[in-house]
Amino acid sequence: MNLTEQFLAYASGKNKVEPGDIVTVYPDIMMGNDVTASLAIKILNDAGLDKFHDINKMFIVMSHYVPNKDIKTSEMTLLCREFAKKHSLPHYFEAGKGGIEHALLPDEGYVVPGDIIIGADSHSCTYGAIHTFATGIGSTDLAAAWVTGKIWLKVPKSIKAVFHGIPKNPWTSAKDLVLHLIKEIGDDGATYMAIEYHGDAITNLSAEGKLTIANMAIEAGAKNAVFPYDKSIEDYEKSRAKRQFKHFEIDRTAKFDRVYEWNVENLEPQISFPHLPSLAQPVSKVMAQKIKIDQVFIGSCTNAKMEDLRIAAKILKDKKLAPWVRGVAIPASQKIYLEALKEGIIETFIKAGFSTTGGTCGPCLGGHYGIVGPGETMLSTSNRNFVGRTGHPKGQTYLCNPAVAAASAVAGYIVDPREIAG
Repeated sequence: MNLTEQFLAYASGKNKVEPGDIVTVYPDIMMGNDVTASLAIKILNDAGLDKFHDINKMFIVMSHYVPNKDIKTSEMTLLCREFAKKHSLPHYFEAGKGGIEHALLPDEGYVVPGDIIIGADSHSCTYGAIHTFATGIGSTDLAAAWVTGKIWLKVPKSIKAVFHGIPKNPWTSAKDLVLHLIKEIGDDGATYMAIEYHGDAITNLSAEGKLTIANMAIEAGAKNAVFPYDKSIEDYEKSRAKRQFKHFEIDRTAKFDRVYEWNVENLEPQISFPHLPSLAQPVSKVMAQKIKIDQVFIGSCTNAKMEDLRIAAKILKDKKLAPWVRGVAIPASQKIYLEALKEGIIETFIKAGFSTTGGTCGPCLGGHYGIVGPGETMLSTSNRNFVGRTGHPKGQTYLCNPAVAAASAVAGYIVDPREIAG
């Protein structure tokens, strides 16, 4: 069996599963955020349900509209806050104490290898980076899982994605690998499928790089992403894991529905054009188009981890944003924000001209802290650039890695980081 099948077979107590099988599993983590958990809580309240299978597996993270931006979002978070207090939930993360769930839970060791994770947010596939089975669900499913402790899942077909070679360009990163994949297979190329990652370029990545790739599995329509257990994951967990964990070995006889192989030695940083992640082009071709930008966003669950912030700060050190560019930099969690403060990264951002704040999704979903207006162009390290996703429907958002974002903020146009950093 491939890794996804091994996870689901083990979790459902079966010796073997195949694509199309329906299995019942008891997740280790069942997560909701301010938007989705509030809907689940309303369902539970309306049904008069207040007994839960295991409150230690229930996670609620205030992330999308924190701090609250208006009365409606304050009512939404108040519902979550009162629910967590009433049921003495041990894993409730308030504004100022948490951040974006998809960075927070792995970085603070709540999610560990071998876990089965369901999250009422489409980017819950992120956790697959550290050798888990993780997938997004709806708020109704979350409410049911909180009560029963279980959920049924359909075993997906699997894609094997192999990235050969190590990129020669020092500014090519994990973000570029996943944008390349989405460009090659399409925004719906992995619909309801698992993507299992292999190859030299994958082995060479840090766990944080793997988190970036897993995060965007849903941008190809995938149910989940999964990575083999390796030294980078082991090193990541040494100082983080709050529980014991397990891992599965690669089965060389495993079957895949499709296998893709790419040599990425010459892969450049990729830029996704509005309004789809799949519309990616190498930065060398984009530079010739002299695309002027109004705002740069360095943040989101995709690219606001310490590794991402360090890369951007390295380029921004002792530099200033172009006069016409607004910069917004949001570390993914309060812990990451504090680490960035101690390392002087936040100071570098501020001196360069960026506005910064604590962990929140903010501009990524057009929530707050940097919504674009009509006719404006934003360059973003986020995961989606759909019409109206980051603000006004007539605004435009391009996707890129943190190095491109930082360099372009200085230039005022989308550029290769080597133009600014050498």
